[in-house]
Amino acid sequence: MAQAKKGDKVKVNYTGKFDDGAVFDSSVGRDPLEFTVGEGQVIPGFEGAVIGMNIADSKTVRIPAAEAYGLPHEELVMVVSRTEFPEDLNPSVGDQLQLSDPTGQVMIVTVTETSDESVTMDANHPLAGKDLTFDIELVEIV
Repeated sequence: MAQAKKGDKVKVNYTGKFDDGAVFDSSVGRDPLEFTVGEGQVIPGFEGAVIGMNIADSKTVRIPAAEAYGLPHEELVMVVSRTEFPEDLNPSVGDQLQLSDPTGQVMIVTVTETSDESVTMDANHPLAGKDLTFDIELVEIV
């Protein structure tokens, strides 16, 4: 039976959970996730878990933050004066905003703190710094 290896295009069903068991993402009820192993289309720990699986195999893997979305970077947290925002924009904690850096690169930030004078925003991936657990089923090697 063929095992998934680097260069294979695969289809997998998955459910991603936090350490407390809360589900943050799943392919249940959707088409399986399709990606090419070794091309960096998914997080490294997920990709590594699929290598060596046979079709119809299932496994549960715990992926440390460093092999998932990485560790948070302090330089991606910024405090911005409220005077920098349009008057009609009143960001709240949890809001996601789209910003452009000086080169025109677009980034999504999450508002993490607000005060009368400033807004703290975090451009780290929302799952950065979190260990993740995935239930993975290899559906097909295309």
